[in-house]
Amino acid sequence: MDPFIRYTRWLESEYTERETKLELESIKDDPEEIRDRFYRELEFGTAGLRGKLGAGDNRMNTYNVARVTQGLANFIISKGVFACNRGVVIARDSRHKSREFAETAASVLAANGIKVFLFDDIRPTPELSYAIIELSAISGIMITASHNPKDYNGYKLYWEDGAQVLPEIADSIYSKIQLVDLFGGARRISFEEALGENLIESIGKAIDDSYISKVKSLSLRDSPDELDKNIRIVYTPLNGTGNVLVKRVFRERGFNNLFVVPEQEAPDPDFSTVEYPNPEDPRAFRLAIEYGHSVNADILMATDPDADRLAVMVRDGGNYVFLNGNQTGALLVYYILLSMKEKERMPENGFIVKSIVTGDMAKVIASDFGVKTYESLTGFKNICGKALQIESEGEGNFIFGYEESIGYVTGNFVRDKDAISSSMLVGEMAAYFRRRNLSLLDVLNHLFDKYGVFSEKQISLVLEGVIGQERIGRIMKELRERHPRLVGDLSLSAYTDYLSGETKTSENTTNFETGIPKSDVIKFLFDDGSWYAIRPSGTEPKLKIYIYSRGSEAEKTENKVSTFEREILSIVNSIE
Repeated sequence: MDPFIRYTRWLESEYTERETKLELESIKDDPEEIRDRFYRELEFGTAGLRGKLGAGDNRMNTYNVARVTQGLANFIISKGVFACNRGVVIARDSRHKSREFAETAASVLAANGIKVFLFDDIRPTPELSYAIIELSAISGIMITASHNPKDYNGYKLYWEDGAQVLPEIADSIYSKIQLVDLFGGARRISFEEALGENLIESIGKAIDDSYISKVKSLSLRDSPDELDKNIRIVYTPLNGTGNVLVKRVFRERGFNNLFVVPEQEAPDPDFSTVEYPNPEDPRAFRLAIEYGHSVNADILMATDPDADRLAVMVRDGGNYVFLNGNQTGALLVYYILLSMKEKERMPENGFIVKSIVTGDMAKVIASDFGVKTYESLTGFKNICGKALQIESEGEGNFIFGYEESIGYVTGNFVRDKDAISSSMLVGEMAAYFRRRNLSLLDVLNHLFDKYGVFSEKQISLVLEGVIGQERIGRIMKELRERHPRLVGDLSLSAYTDYLSGETKTSENTTNFETGIPKSDVIKFLFDDGSWYAIRPSGTEPKLKIYIYSRGSEAEKTENKVSTFEREILSIVNSIE
């Protein structure tokens, strides 16, 4: 449908509230803004919804939330009365409109006769995943835009296993959503009426207590002769949901030198102290670094607004050094497997899962401990989905999952990345090595000496709006048809197109299935083991490039990464 016809439909609908109409009238003379808001429906995928706040089909608003929730309700109803009675758990973060969207979803579900468990205040995403399993709910909704800028919000959808919905279920729900009219198609009762009729059950403290108990059960060491619990840690929740639970778990573990950045402790939907609330970007650590120097901290930790991602910095003399997600993941794999081996807690047929764009260092470490590594598409719906599949087939016991974008999960009581448990394990790991007069940088260098030097880089190109999406499509098409077979002195040895599901050697003599679900990702492997991969982001208007190299010397591996970066960007920048 033409964007301007969609725009007129919104303005003329009897269901459009006055405040929304005023917002739309304010852009009547801005055709580009109208086009961007109405050129498509906000995409519903396996990550749910995510977009800028505002009126329009391509925006996050109560109309889209109600419509999607009605589609979810219709799907649950199709599963029978028992599914409806199992209920849906709803949690939210600290962003603008999060409470309103959570209450909208709860009202729609209640109007459809589906039980609702609604958290009484903001909670981290991993606790939502845990609550679904703990309450035996049929589904879960997390209102969050994770680490996106302040003008975004989102709607993550989970299923009964505590993991984000995989394509089969997402597609079935989407087919139901398509039958719901945006205006008036959702059944609604007021939130107050739903509360009054006990259709919505408030949850909070009991789930918190149970979840924290499970998090602490992941501890691998606790005695004073093993851990230096006087280690000094600066933590920032970046004005999001992590503060209460991270402080609690460290306090209950006996770590008494956890310092929270004061300016970033309280929830703030504007994220006033940081330009972009993504701890994957070292700039988000500015205040943590200042505070770290003032309290002489050994490590700094930051969680994103919904506390599913964790980033780490380590003191090196008078400075703090940022660890990327590959490095933190490899350190955690090493510490967990080392501890399990020493404590004789290694599970039979234990395995880890990483994404196809995550570096291979942890895979090498795991192999040395006799632990198998599986790969999945990017995203924890895929990482945890792979773990669930392997476990259900009786092929192994899941130990750890991670991806380079600072997401980690340990154990199986949460089926999504979990920055609460990961922060505890990073603190424990740092305390263990500090007792041995080693920093995490010392340990990383030890691993480089033992397994080889691993270097990597991720590049995100922001390409917003319909014009940006069209350019991303052209870039992906061009790189499939024209990609370099020689970079520096390295030769292309294999090319994998995850959209077609095939891997080809450089001579095109061998084709075989990847064994991984199809996705718009291309990956290029070179003769020394270096590789790069390119994919459009599934949640942001970005094209993501991943570069990885391994060698015996740091300078040489870093130079290879730089060479790849120049070559790839020269091609990408030439495609308008």
